[in-house]
Amino acid sequence: AVHQFERFFDWLGRRYKGLLKIALRWRKTTLLAAFGFFVGGLALFPLVGAEFVPPADNSEMQIDMELPVGTPLERTAEKIAQVDAIARSFPEVIGTYATVNSGTNSGENAAAIVVRMTGPTERDLTPTTLTPLMREALLAVPGAKFRVGPPGSFGSGVATPVEIKIFGEDLDVLARLSSQLSDTLEANPGFADVRTSLDDPQPTIGIRVDRDAASDLGVSLAQVGNALSPMLAGQTVSDWTAPNGDSYDVLIRLPEEVRNDAGRLGSLPVATTPDGTGVIRLDQLAVVEPSQGPGEITREDRERSVQVTAGLDNGLDIRTAQPVIQQAIADLDLPPGYRTGFGGDSEQIAESGASAAAALLLAVVFIYLVLASQFGSFVQPLAIMSSLPLALIGVMLGLLVGGSTLNMFSVIGFIMLMGLVVKNAILLVDNANQHRRAGMNLFDALVEAGTTRFRPIVMTTLAMIFGMLPLALNIHGGSGQNAPMAHAVIGGLISSSLLTLVVVPVLLTYIDSFLRLIQPLLPKAPDDAHA
Repeated sequence: AVHQFERFFDWLGRRYKGLLKIALRWRKTTLLAAFGFFVGGLALFPLVGAEFVPPADNSEMQIDMELPVGTPLERTAEKIAQVDAIARSFPEVIGTYATVNSGTNSGENAAAIVVRMTGPTERDLTPTTLTPLMREALLAVPGAKFRVGPPGSFGSGVATPVEIKIFGEDLDVLARLSSQLSDTLEANPGFADVRTSLDDPQPTIGIRVDRDAASDLGVSLAQVGNALSPMLAGQTVSDWTAPNGDSYDVLIRLPEEVRNDAGRLGSLPVATTPDGTGVIRLDQLAVVEPSQGPGEITREDRERSVQVTAGLDNGLDIRTAQPVIQQAIADLDLPPGYRTGFGGDSEQIAESGASAAAALLLAVVFIYLVLASQFGSFVQPLAIMSSLPLALIGVMLGLLVGGSTLNMFSVIGFIMLMGLVVKNAILLVDNANQHRRAGMNLFDALVEAGTTRFRPIVMTTLAMIFGMLPLALNIHGGSGQNAPMAHAVIGGLISSSLLTLVVVPVLLTYIDSFLRLIQPLLPKAPDDAHA
């Protein structure tokens, strides 16, 4: 087997030697072909897609359920039982875990159901591919709204890649704009579980104090607040130690039926008359009536804001969804003083993209500085660094074949390639320089260097590719989130190694011609001038 392997490499080396001679004789054609491959690699970008990070397969998915405001806990529990029955009807599901009024789900009408799945190697569906099937099955549960998908980070509920923020001061205007935007997104089949942070206003008891009446009665707003606070919010008056040794605070406040009755709240005493002979009731200086308040009020950058969030479905990613989102925002009639912004994956991609671009630029600069100092030339490193854009061709092909997207992991893999792909060109150029110093002409030196370095280049490249294969194939299951890094590295190594072996020698011939052309214009050393 070893002998056959040696014969195969010898045969491959002879074929490469012939190919290199052809490339050196047809230099322009070679460079045009390489440029065409590079443009073709860039053209694959729309097919690859983009996202911040691929969803991790941790054998869990989450269902956020929301019932109408005021739904009692018993009714919520009934709905949870229905969701549990539907979830367990899927063979990939082995159990569920539900919480009510926890995390980002506030109120007895909101619940989070975590769905546990079998191991990655024991099923064909991932949490991402199971999401639309689960969402469709949950349509059988009436009177509830659901958001289904992979769980977010730090207990933040279901992950929402689309997040649009509308800033302004008037909540009514914000509600109108967010409703219009959510309706536009819901009309597009690529968006799922569209929600606004102002959905379902909460029932409240409104107390509007008549300042003139309060002033006539000699009652200040502080007195009203101090009088109502212990009755409505409660006041800790003591502590109680249970027989088992646990200590509890004793909180005194009005019964719940009184706190929710506007008529009975109006009869509460808030102060005494100036002569101290009577009491002043709340309804004598304020209007107490049932009202509704927004479910959530958020402020960002010292402005009120409303978030419109959505998940992505039907194979839509954040890059292809962005034009639809931009058009929906453009259709909004924003009044003066109102503006929009982005969160979610769009914001994270923009921030991480800027950081990755800075890292790539620094990597290129440092590589050039090292090569220039080692080769003693400012021009030869340019031929070596031509392998960097050639790697992009394979990166795009690797992501496309592997079914991955352009995300943080694949970008990290591309940054890693910066140091790996120039290695082949360094071996080639360094050996060619040695043959030139030995007296060979450039053509023969390049052919000899390619023949000599062909086997080390191919073997080191194959070693790195096979080292990345377990990660790329996700053979252990559950590590698919990191697979795009391996797909990018493997594809980039293949394309850069193949093209470097013919493109770098061709570029060296042009660089040599350029140096001989400008040689008379360059300043000479004192010894050369004297000679």
